[in-house]
Amino acid sequence: MAKTKSTTKPKTGKQKLAASAPSAPNIDIGITQGDRKKIADGLARFQADAFTLYLKTHNFHWNVTGSMFNSLHTMFETQYTEQWAALDDVAERIRALGFNAPGSYREFAALTSIVEEPGLTDSADWREMVRQLVVANEAVCRTAREVLDVADDADDAPTEDLMTQRLQTHEKYAWMLRSLLQ
Repeated sequence: MAKTKSTTKPKTGKQKLAASAPSAPNIDIGITQGDRKKIADGLARFQADAFTLYLKTHNFHWNVTGSMFNSLHTMFETQYTEQWAALDDVAERIRALGFNAPGSYREFAALTSIVEEPGLTDSADWREMVRQLVVANEAVCRTAREVLDVADDADDAPTEDLMTQRLQTHEKYAWMLRSLLQ
């Protein structure tokens, strides 16, 4: 009888258990890489503004005092709760475009257009809180419009829709808050 050659290799501890998974295909959603980058950069600036506004609104919810306490405490809570949920939509859109969303205080501080103002920790007047929130909501609106223009140029309907929704919300917040000061 002839010896048959064994096809089993000796175990070395470094055997491949399975073939490696194929890499993810390139993003091909009908928007060029360059346009996706411009949109994602704009959305990152928008997210930084929106997060800064969220944090400011939450801070004022915690620290509001005075004759308008109950009304403003409730209003601020409603606004920051809605803003928090919207941040996730923006981050997910950035990811869908193929880029990482900003997510640290340092990144937000570098990207935001909202000027940091004092936290108003020494018995702040509610009117100053409301004024700051009007200014910050309007800043968010301006950034949303910039992103909307870039998305429109790239025919990016999902980003256009997202920015339109955010514009509607922040314009309404600015109007409601401004009305308290008139």
